[in-house]
Amino acid sequence: MHLSDLEQRQLAACFALLTQGLGERDIRMRLGEELLRLFRADHFASYIWNPQTNRFDHGFSINMDEANLQRYEDWFQYRDPITFKLQQRRCATLVSEVMPRQAFIRSEFFNDFLARDGLHWGINLHAYDQTRAMGDLRIWRGKHRNDFSAHDRSILEFIEPALVAALKRAGAATVDNGLPRQPDPSPAAVALSPRELAVARCVARGMTDKEIAQALKIGVPSVRTYLRRALDKRGLRRRSALAGAMQNPTVESRSLPSQHPEQERPVVRPAQ
Repeated sequence: MHLSDLEQRQLAACFALLTQGLGERDIRMRLGEELLRLFRADHFASYIWNPQTNRFDHGFSINMDEANLQRYEDWFQYRDPITFKLQQRRCATLVSEVMPRQAFIRSEFFNDFLARDGLHWGINLHAYDQTRAMGDLRIWRGKHRNDFSAHDRSILEFIEPALVAALKRAGAATVDNGLPRQPDPSPAAVALSPRELAVARCVARGMTDKEIAQALKIGVPSVRTYLRRALDKRGLRRRSALAGAMQNPTVESRSLPSQHPEQERPVVRPAQ
């Protein structure tokens, strides 16, 4: 496999990252940022498949709208014509390899979900340790670019063994539901989004999901999504633990979002 100088440098950065002993979430997020540069891509998302609930959990994205991502978690993941096919392959696979292009661009999944954020060309890698889902990488390019190539697929496959090894080290301890235990978050990784912070503050006040939904004018499923994300970022499993953490002034101050909410998500600019 021939690699350009840029690809060699970016691959070296990926492998260096995977040896740093990071937590599971940090591995996926920071690798996503590197992969956007490596593949000159525009958007990234990552989840962990939970076989007990039959849904993708512990998700985050780069350069995608949070409200749109929530529509995926609440609705579109159950009406997704491509991701389960990509998951079944358990290797780097182009979206165009599992669904004809014309059928794809006519689908509800594309028009009502993907296209809203400008996602047009995709490649996935679903990492497994034998039968255990370790996490996935969903890399997307915009309409202005070309589809991924067999060369891109080979590079992603080259990264896979190191990714699985890093995730195994990070997830050596497991929680009751079989998903990797979330490590104690670093200060850089724990910042809650404005909506997550609002929900966490309501939890600290002892409000129920229904009361939070009414106060914030959002649906109860949305409340639960933001609550789950806040728990994940804190490395917590219980609502009571989050309430206690939010009552700690030091923790509360570290939760404060940027003064510029629109810059809250990491924006990674691919190489031109």
